[in-house]
Amino acid sequence: MSNLDLSLFGDDHVRRYQETDGAVGHDWNGAPILVLTTTGRRSGLQRSSAMIYAVDDDRYVVVGSQGGAPTHPQWYRNLEADPNVTVQVKGDRFPARAHVAEGDERDRLWTLVNEVWPSFAVYQTRTERRIPVVVLERQA
Repeated sequence: MSNLDLSLFGDDHVRRYQETDGAVGHDWNGAPILVLTTTGRRSGLQRSSAMIYAVDDDRYVVVGSQGGAPTHPQWYRNLEADPNVTVQVKGDRFPARAHVAEGDERDRLWTLVNEVWPSFAVYQTRTERRIPVVVLERQA
């Protein structure tokens, strides 16, 4: 994936996605994108991130890769403090609860997310930390 289109990235990606209900931004470099909103663990402010996802039954699965950086992304640290999040997939916005997959569930979901974005496996080789796999479950 050396020729990535980075014309949508970071806050601009989130803004365009939200403005268009995902018409702009859902499909990114061949992968599906959702917007995850967490509550800042220190600020208490809402923080949104555009993220590649996989679908596992009625759950969404995201990865805290940060491109293989040595530390976890801020959104992940936020949901560790408060697992109640908001998810937007295209025009569908809903409350969700996040949990970190472990054991056999993590192994199965790691395979699933790598089918969507094979670079996750490359990112894992760049860091000593175990890249977290996070499950987002819709709440009523």
